[in-house]
Amino acid sequence: MDFAKLHGTGNDFVVVDARDLDRDWRTLAQAVCDRHFGVGGDGLILAARSERAPVRMRIFNADGSEAEMSGNGMRCLVKFAVDRGIVAPDGDEFDVETGAGVLRVRVTTAGGRVTSVRESMGRPHLDPREIPVAVEAAPPVRDLPLQVDGRTLSVAAVSMGNPHAVHFQREPVEAFPLHALGPLVEHHALFPNRTNFEVVRMTGRDAAEMRVWERGVGETLSCGSGASATMVAARLLGLADDRLELRVPGGVLQLEWDGAGDVILSGPVEEAFTGTWPD
Repeated sequence: MDFAKLHGTGNDFVVVDARDLDRDWRTLAQAVCDRHFGVGGDGLILAARSERAPVRMRIFNADGSEAEMSGNGMRCLVKFAVDRGIVAPDGDEFDVETGAGVLRVRVTTAGGRVTSVRESMGRPHLDPREIPVAVEAAPPVRDLPLQVDGRTLSVAAVSMGNPHAVHFQREPVEAFPLHALGPLVEHHALFPNRTNFEVVRMTGRDAAEMRVWERGVGETLSCGSGASATMVAARLLGLADDRLELRVPGGVLQLEWDGAGDVILSGPVEEAFTGTWPD
């Protein structure tokens, strides 16, 4: 099975043209994503056939669970599909089917290769039942107290097709004990489908820094849906306007949200190498 390794701001994925393949993808994801005995990656992405768009993205986390959506992963899929002629865009835009719906992307190319992607992440879901988060409250959930390891964290709950809990603090995010508290938040009883967890510090109304603990993966260098959820949460809390430059350990992402429509995420994408996985 041929594959390519790609990353968006350090969030790395093994990507496969699966239009004519059938595998036990959950088990395969665990094997190929292993950083010691496999290729290594935060997830396995499949370029699959779609009846609703030129291509469909399926994504499996490193633990084998299937995720609904990944913003960085979608950029990797888009580059993989366009560079290989799986998709021939009419101009520079086309649709991608995801577990969060059909989303629009716009590519920037250089030398015939995709270098960055501007992508619609869809509208955020703010109703607690849709996120889901087990609280009786009117949307949006902006200041939800979480008790973890003797600490109380205040989080905003947002779904970008997958659940997110966003915690803002005044201290630099590098000092936050993410490896200790991340798993506790991910598996907190208030999140029946588990959750992604973002720790954020605003450095201005249009700039912030973020670390993320991804559901089913652990800490990653970047998370596109987490960045989008951060944009939404920052605006709902009155901390940001409609644009945000977000610095993550793997680089910088650009976010836009007008408070009502789709969240827009823009960022770079790179291919690291290709290979063949033995069946």
